[in-house]
Amino acid sequence: MILSGCTTLQWYGQAVHGQLDLMARRESIEQMIADQDTPDQLRIRLQQVLAIRVFASEQLGLPDNDSYTRYVDLQREAVVWNVIAAPEFSVQPVTWCYPLVGCLAYRGWFKQERADREARKLSEGGLDARVAPVPAYSTLGRFEDPVTSVMLRWDEAALAGLIFHELAHQVVFVPGETMFNEAYATAVERAGVARWLHHQGDKAALNAWQQQLAARQHLIKLLLATRQRLDDVYSIDLGPDILGPVKQIGFGQLRYDYQQWAEQNETDPYAGFFARSINNADLALVATYEAGVHAFDALLAEYDHDLIRFHSAVAELAEASAEERAAFLNQP
Repeated sequence: MILSGCTTLQWYGQAVHGQLDLMARRESIEQMIADQDTPDQLRIRLQQVLAIRVFASEQLGLPDNDSYTRYVDLQREAVVWNVIAAPEFSVQPVTWCYPLVGCLAYRGWFKQERADREARKLSEGGLDARVAPVPAYSTLGRFEDPVTSVMLRWDEAALAGLIFHELAHQVVFVPGETMFNEAYATAVERAGVARWLHHQGDKAALNAWQQQLAARQHLIKLLLATRQRLDDVYSIDLGPDILGPVKQIGFGQLRYDYQQWAEQNETDPYAGFFARSINNADLALVATYEAGVHAFDALLAEYDHDLIRFHSAVAELAEASAEERAAFLNQP
């Protein structure tokens, strides 16, 4: 308990320091665009950010505030590194609890070495762990969330999607219900990107994004199917001598199914993902972000893709019981 308490205090300390550092380093995007010393390539991307920001508020019903109107040059590969973990024979994520936002299925560190250290400790304790770099996060409108240099490394569709996703968290957020929150924000993100690229009249970019999305959705389908199969097996008390090999077979089948798809489609967009070991933490992570997206997509279609009415309907769900939200997410 003492060690756990020390780790928790260390996490809060670095979280406060990291957030204050981000706030102190923010620069006005409008001022940077007007500054003649701003490199032309950076100026173009920042102008793009402001256009995306206006579109988010005027066309997607997302908050009109100062979030993503400032810029931070991080000079590192991510804003934070999230640690995700799951038991050796379970696909349910370990959770960490915080004030205001409740319990979440990840813990973020502002320094990669600290995240790696925690992941190693979790692994040594018998858990499956994963460290995932994060280009941005939402403070739910409590602070003016900035655009980061990490975000600007992404293409236009990914950049727009990230801004739409994080702004959606400011519209609806249920403390402690990571899957509900992330599935909603992901549905808003994808609907928003499709509308943004259509608005831009860039058919090539829209087609490329749709192809990327189709490939991602196939990977997600494989991951969720693997998660379900293993969850069914893990629920039976067979002991580690049996569950261990079955687990490896399950992940081997996942690799085989993906490779078959890649060969048939003559593409291999997730070679990097499959180049490393895959474990239960990966399955827990994909479920956190993707398992309920279909329910929100169906709800959006029910409201004729009117995002204003959609946001209101989701807000009503947020006021319902946890059981009602779970039933909504788990609908066929």
